[in-house]
Amino acid sequence: QLSEDVECASENPTEEREGEMEVHEDSSSVILPDAELGTTTPSLRFSKTCLKNVFSVILLFIYLLLMAVAVFLVYQTISDFREKLKHPVMSVTYKEVSLYDAPGIAFYPGKARLLSCKHHYYDHIPPLINPGQPGDVECTTRRINYTDPFTNQTMKYALVVQGPRDVKKRELVFLQFHLNETDQDFSAIDYLLFSSFQEFISSPEKAKFMKDCESSYSSWKFSAGFRTWVKMSLVKTKEGDGSETVEFKQETSVVNYIDQRTKPRSDQLFFVVFEWKDPFIQTVQDIITANPWNMIALLCGIFLALFKAADFAKLSVKWMIKIRRRHLKRTRQVTNHIS
Repeated sequence: QLSEDVECASENPTEEREGEMEVHEDSSSVILPDAELGTTTPSLRFSKTCLKNVFSVILLFIYLLLMAVAVFLVYQTISDFREKLKHPVMSVTYKEVSLYDAPGIAFYPGKARLLSCKHHYYDHIPPLINPGQPGDVECTTRRINYTDPFTNQTMKYALVVQGPRDVKKRELVFLQFHLNETDQDFSAIDYLLFSSFQEFISSPEKAKFMKDCESSYSSWKFSAGFRTWVKMSLVKTKEGDGSETVEFKQETSVVNYIDQRTKPRSDQLFFVVFEWKDPFIQTVQDIITANPWNMIALLCGIFLALFKAADFAKLSVKWMIKIRRRHLKRTRQVTNHIS
């Protein structure tokens, strides 16, 4: 029995050793998963950190691109503003009136003589009873002599007539001139339009007034043997210094006059009609479309966006550095733990 017990005891230690080895193996098998978890967790964290860094770099490049676009917009805005200052836009406005300030009509008849002058309404001109004979002069007229403003030597004779005023009644002025003889192949009378007959009447120096008008306004002609119809329109131009200039635009239509006098004559007759074209006064002025306040507001918005973008870029860089430091710190901790 003792021998059998000894043999059993001798056999049990091997079984106990095998049990211990199995326990060690089990314990090692339990420890291994922990080690595996310890190795996989830093890799996952590293991948997330890498994605965050890549995303931050992309955002940084996007904001740098936006900053470049903002800088270009600032340059383009300033360039456009300077270009608009150099090239203002012409603005045309129309003002409707019922009565015009009566214009002055200065005739330079030379040897021709004024036969008649009348105001008519509604475009109705009755037929002439005695063409070529003196008639009624119902217009307000002034005669003046002055020196030529371009030569200062030649004396000029002008007959100034008050023009039409009432545009609603379509007032017109009809004039007839007569020229007995001429040494030219054709005969014509020059005339000049200026803005206000009343200014001419009230001017203390009428000769100087007419010299200034001839220097500033254009002159036209109407020929003998025709009935010339002149329709006027008034244009006011406002200069950049605040001054205002006035000029006339006109549409002229010419109709042949059939001389029905019984005896053939060598003299020549002139007929001319002056009328307002429409009741609108055209005002022309230069307008600078560039508004400095709009440009200042735009620049403020662009610079604010630039500062915000720069601030975000700085914070992004700091955040990337912080994440990088954390990643290095964790890597060192894992290395120390493994060692």
